[in-house]
Amino acid sequence: MTEQDALAREFEEHRARIVGLAYRVLGSRADAEDVVQDAWLRFAGADRPAIEEPAAWLTTVTTRLCLDRLRSARVRRETYVGPWLPEPWVQPLDAPPGPEQLALLDESVRLALLVVLEELSPEQRVAFVLHDVFAVPFADVAESLGTSVAAARQLASRARRAVREHRPPPAVPLPRQREVVEAFTRAAFGGDLDGLVRTLAPDVVLRSDGGGRVSAALRPVVGPDHVARFLLGLRTRAGTARVDVVPVLVNGELGALVEIGESTDAHVASGITVVLPRVGPDGLVHGVDMVRNPDKLTRVRVPVR
Repeated sequence: MTEQDALAREFEEHRARIVGLAYRVLGSRADAEDVVQDAWLRFAGADRPAIEEPAAWLTTVTTRLCLDRLRSARVRRETYVGPWLPEPWVQPLDAPPGPEQLALLDESVRLALLVVLEELSPEQRVAFVLHDVFAVPFADVAESLGTSVAAARQLASRARRAVREHRPPPAVPLPRQREVVEAFTRAAFGGDLDGLVRTLAPDVVLRSDGGGRVSAALRPVVGPDHVARFLLGLRTRAGTARVDVVPVLVNGELGALVEIGESTDAHVASGITVVLPRVGPDGLVHGVDMVRNPDKLTRVRVPVR
């Protein structure tokens, strides 16, 4: 085995962890994978004997790369068209999770929580993810941020307070989610207005992320009647085009992958949408997140036919 092969094998031992870290900080799978690739290049070019703890070294390097990218992303998102949602991490229901999937199977990667983290400053978000999610000591958090330990503690404290105030309720068990999501999708894509409204909570909010690339609601849609009519309108506009709905896991919660096939109607856009109905403890859908921006769906590999 060559020295480069040994380095690559050692790096692979830590890949899942730093991918999970980068995704939580950035909310983008594409950006997370780019950052991890950059981290590998730095690891491969470093003086390996001088790295005493590879896990800590890679965490610091990955964090700093994420911080630079996050600061740039926040500037871009100020001009983002319509609501911004994280890039979803989609998994088949029946596929055993791999290492990277296992690194994402907890409450900290739920789409609703990543939206809350988006409201934090880059430094607060990094401090929260490192310390509260990955249990990184504050001395190492401070080193990654280039600040003092006291400042790192304060950043994490402020982030924790903001997250506590806006954190979504805990996810309900998957069997209960399945029952509600099946009723929701059956009504939404079967044209059943009354049945769809019955699945929605009075405070339901729908957010649709098209990023200016495809048609989407430019503002959140609020209330059961408005949300239901918006969803049924999508199915109506598909006309005679084939619509496939496949249940999937979206960031650990039950959602649906919807594909609209090619249509003879030039006004009907084909493509994929990831739909996540967020089920509350009362068995009703309190939020619907729809990711339609094709730039955020390039890594979706779940078959729909």
